[in-house]
Amino acid sequence: MRHEVRPGRGAPENKVPTRFGLATREADGDWLDAREDLDEGAPPLRTTVTVEKPKTIITRNSSPDIGFDRSINPYRGCEHGCIYCFARPTHAYHDLSPGLDFESRLFAKPDAAALLRAELAKPNYVVRNMAMGTNTDPYQPIEGKWRITRSIIEVLAETRHPLMITTKSDRVLRDLDLLAPMAAQRLVGVALSVTSLTPEIARTLEPRAAAPRKRLAAVKALREAGVPAYVSIAPVVPGITDHELEHIVEAAAEAGAIGCFYIPVRLPHEVSPLFRAWLDEHFPDRAGKVMSIIQSLRGGRDNDPYWFSRMRGSGPWAELLATRFKIACQKYGLNKEKLSLRTDLFRPPEGPQMRLF
Repeated sequence: MRHEVRPGRGAPENKVPTRFGLATREADGDWLDAREDLDEGAPPLRTTVTVEKPKTIITRNSSPDIGFDRSINPYRGCEHGCIYCFARPTHAYHDLSPGLDFESRLFAKPDAAALLRAELAKPNYVVRNMAMGTNTDPYQPIEGKWRITRSIIEVLAETRHPLMITTKSDRVLRDLDLLAPMAAQRLVGVALSVTSLTPEIARTLEPRAAAPRKRLAAVKALREAGVPAYVSIAPVVPGITDHELEHIVEAAAEAGAIGCFYIPVRLPHEVSPLFRAWLDEHFPDRAGKVMSIIQSLRGGRDNDPYWFSRMRGSGPWAELLATRFKIACQKYGLNKEKLSLRTDLFRPPEGPQMRLF
């Protein structure tokens, strides 16, 4: 066992990259000047949270292979500790490790709702679907105390702004009082990520995420409340979880999900060596086979960064996954309808002067 392996954590090591050279940059009033360690003096690897003070909260992208052009991330880093998380390299920008630092040294943005209100009030703001949970999970454990995600949803509900949430936590049900009325106006959808139905595998892949059965129970509760709910099988890990693909689709249908989607595992930048170390630690008997299949999916490399192919992979393995998934969805009656959220109900936030109408 590696000396850095910790019970209940995902990454088996904590190497700090220097590719962004933080030591050579000046801190000019950004979050580095606003540190607030809530667990000062805590034992090593106890989760700590630092306040981050961004100037804006909406992140925009122009990627043609994803269905949204804007997103909000209430937190930086994620305590769920999913070993495959493609967001891990974002910690490297601050000279923190994408390994254990990413899942134990977190950043919270308590001003998110106020920033969002200001951005939505701009005269030139154009409404399109907002996404949450596309980078780090908005319902990771610290949301229970900080409630930043809820404050953001409150603003979106008030302004009737469309929202799509992706999470691995049944904590989303705590905001059902906001989500159900939004769903009644076709303003929200929720995707619960389920990568494995096997508790032992789930605990290793995603050590601090909710158990798969709880996520499926959350799908059922959302549907009973009238909220459109999907199951995201993301990622599919060849040789580890791919044999469960059809079983997860079946479980999603039984929970009442209206659809499913999947993404083969992605290993950008520092995620690749972390994932390889994780395989050596937990699945040494098949580590070589797993990486061989991943490389066959990714054009001979550990990762494929190119648009469209990065979400589906290429080659025989990718075609096999796509065929299996399509047949399973047809068998269990999923993906028959496409969710379309309304944008015509949006109304800008109220300023100091109340609306006339």
